[in-house]
Amino acid sequence: MKHLRRVFIAAALITVSLATAQNTQVKDSTEAEKLEEVLVKAVRVDAKSPITHTNLSKKEIAKRNLGQDIPLLLNFLPSVVTTSDAGAGIGYTGLRIRGVSSQSTNVTINGIPYSDAESLGTFWVNLGDFASSVENLQVQRGVGTSTNGSGAFGASINILTDGFSREASGEISNSFGSFNSRKHTVKFSTGLMNDHFEIAGRLSNIESDGYIDRASTSLKSYFLQGSYVDDSTLIKAVTFGGNNVTYQSWFGIDAETLREDRTFNPAGQFTDENGNMQFYDNEVDDYRQDHYQLHWNERYNNNWSTNVGLNYTYGRGFFEQFREDDDFATYGFDELTVNGQTVNTTDLVRRRWLDNDYYVFNANANYKNNEIDLIFGTSISHYDGDHFGEVIWARYASQSNIRDRYYEGNGKKNDFSVFSKATYKLNDRFQLYGDLQLRNVNYETSGINSNLTEFLVDENYTFFNPKAGVTYKYNDNNDLYFSYARANREPNRDDFESDPNVQPEQLNDFELGWRHKNGNFTFNANTYLMLYNEQLVLSGEINDVGAPIRTNSGESYRLGIELEAIIPVTNQLTLRPNLALSSNKNKETIRSFDGGLQNLGSTDIAFSPNVVAANAIVYQPVKDFQISLLSKFVGEQFMSNTEADASKLDSYFLNDINLVYTIKPNSIFDSVVFTGLVNNIFDQKFVSNGYYFTYDDDFSNPGTISTVEGAGFYPQAGINFLAGVTLNF
Repeated sequence: MKHLRRVFIAAALITVSLATAQNTQVKDSTEAEKLEEVLVKAVRVDAKSPITHTNLSKKEIAKRNLGQDIPLLLNFLPSVVTTSDAGAGIGYTGLRIRGVSSQSTNVTINGIPYSDAESLGTFWVNLGDFASSVENLQVQRGVGTSTNGSGAFGASINILTDGFSREASGEISNSFGSFNSRKHTVKFSTGLMNDHFEIAGRLSNIESDGYIDRASTSLKSYFLQGSYVDDSTLIKAVTFGGNNVTYQSWFGIDAETLREDRTFNPAGQFTDENGNMQFYDNEVDDYRQDHYQLHWNERYNNNWSTNVGLNYTYGRGFFEQFREDDDFATYGFDELTVNGQTVNTTDLVRRRWLDNDYYVFNANANYKNNEIDLIFGTSISHYDGDHFGEVIWARYASQSNIRDRYYEGNGKKNDFSVFSKATYKLNDRFQLYGDLQLRNVNYETSGINSNLTEFLVDENYTFFNPKAGVTYKYNDNNDLYFSYARANREPNRDDFESDPNVQPEQLNDFELGWRHKNGNFTFNANTYLMLYNEQLVLSGEINDVGAPIRTNSGESYRLGIELEAIIPVTNQLTLRPNLALSSNKNKETIRSFDGGLQNLGSTDIAFSPNVVAANAIVYQPVKDFQISLLSKFVGEQFMSNTEADASKLDSYFLNDINLVYTIKPNSIFDSVVFTGLVNNIFDQKFVSNGYYFTYDDDFSNPGTISTVEGAGFYPQAGINFLAGVTLNF
C-alpha cells in the first residue's frame, strides 16, 4: 500500500510518495520540511553539510530485515565492523566504526539519547526487530553533531522511527533460517482518522538457537504510536520496548578449542558429584526495557518551528549464573561446621540485577530563511540505576535469607547541555556551518560493587564542544567540504571500577571531503585526522561480566581515507563499493612484562583494522526482482595495544547473497514480498572479535616473574541462511 506524506509549503499543501519524500531536500525558504523530520533536526545533517555521513532508508533496511540485529544491517556501510556473541547476528551484537567501540558511539532515537547513560554502551539486543519500525537512519562518522547525550568519538547513529501514514495498512511478516532462527512480525496502521489522528503499532517475536552451543536468544518486542497532525502541528506519543532472554556466550574460547570445537560454549559449565561435565540450563541474561516518548512539533510560519521531546525509560533485569565451589567471603557468608568439617565454599546460583530509570527533556527552536538555518536548544537528562546481587540457591547458604542482597549500590547521572548551530549560505558557492555546545555532567555512585568493595564516585565535568565547517559548491556536480570538531567524553562506570583515576577523553576531528554526483553516479571521498588526548581505548581485556575494559592511552590518532560510490553499469546492474584505509596509533605504549617495564613506542590501537572494504553488486533484471552479492573485507587487527602476536585477529573476506521478489496481486494483498539471505556463502571460518589478557606467574621459577599471555575468541557462523515472506495489505 502506498504511504503518503505531507510536505508543507507556504501557500499550498502537496503530497508526495514516501520514496520521493525521503530524497526531498530543502532548497528554498518557501519550502518547509516535513514535520516528522523536525524530530531529528537537532542531531541530523543534510546532504550539503560538511559532516561525513551516510543515510539508510526504510526500503534499503527492509531488503535484509529478516531478524538480525541493527548492527548487522549496517555491516556494509563505510568503516563498519560488526560482531555477534552467538555467531549468527541475533542476540548480543555490536559494531565498531573507524575502530571505535560502542561505548564511544552516540546513538539517538527520535533525537532522544539511547546509549546507556552509565555504561555508555548500546545494547541492541534490547531493540528486538526495531528495524521494522525505522523510517530511516543516519550514520555520521567522526564527531558529527552529537548534540544530545555523550559525545561521539567515532560515529553517531541517529534513528527516526516510523512516520504517520495517511492510509490504513497492515503487514504480516515471517522468516525462518539456520540455527532454528525465526522472526514473526505483525504491523498495522489505522491511517489518518478524521484527517488528523492515526494509531499504528507492531508486535514481534524473534527466536534463535545461535551458532554457538546453547547461545539461544528469545526477543519479544512491541512498538505503538499515536499521532495527531494538521497543517502546522505534529504530536506523537511513542512507546516501544520488549524483553530479551539470551543464554550467555561472552566467555569466548581459547585458540586450541577454536581449532577443535569452534562452537563450544563454556558458559554454565560445572562438574557434578560423579565427575561428569554438566551445563546449567538457565545461564541467561533476562532484561526488559520500556521506552515512552512524547514529541510535539509546531510550525508557526515559513521561518519558525519548535520541537519538544519527553522520554522515560524503565529498564530492569538480571543475568543468572551457576557458580561452582565459590568462596563464602565473596557473598559475606559465615563459615559453617558440617559433620565436624569446616565449610567455607559452596555451589550456588546467583543473579546480578540492574534496575534503572532514565528521564530526558529535549527542546529546540528552528529559524530559517533563504540564507540561514539556525537551530538552538537544550537537552536535560537524569539517570538513576540500582545495582545489586542475590543468591537464589546455594548448597550451603550459611546465615543468608531468601532475597538477601549480597551487594547493593546506586549510580546517578545528570546531564545538561545547551547548543546552537547554524548553516549560513554565504553565496551560491559557499555554505558555512557552525555548532557550539556546552555540556555539564555529574556522576555519583554509592554503596558497594559486586566485589564487595566500597564504590564511591563523585565527578563533575563541564565540556565545551565547538564545531565549524565550510562547503564549497564547485559546480552542479561537485562539492568540497572541510570541518573541524572537538568532542569531550566522560568515563563510564566500568572505567571507574578498573581505574579510579581514569581521565575524560578529548578528540579534535578534522574532515576533508569531496562529493560528486552526475545523474545516478555518485562518488564520495573523505579524509580524516582524529587527534585524541587520553583516548579510552579498548585494552583487550574483559571484566567478569564480559564488558570490555578500557584504558587511557595518552596521545593517539586515527588517520584515514574513506571512499564510496554508486556506479550504474547498466539499467539493470549497479555497483556500490566502499573502502576505508586508515592508520590508528597510540603514540607511546608502555607495558609491564616479565617483571619490568617496556616502552614499545608507537603501536596500533586495539581492534582497529587498517583496511575495511565492502561492495554490493545489485542486479535487477525486472522491476520486481532484485539479487545482490554483498561482500565484506576486514583486515587483520590486534586485540591489544601492544601488538602482541597472541592478540592478532586474522583478516577475513565474506560474501552474502540477498534476493528480493515482489508480487502484486489484484486482490486481498497490495503486495507479497519474498526475501532471502544466504550469509557467508563460501563457508569461511572466521573470528570477528575476542579478548586478550596477561598475568604474572612467579611460581614456575621462584625469584623471577614471567608474564603469561592468553586470548579468547568469538567464532562466527559459516554458511547460513534466512528466508521470509511479507504480506502487505
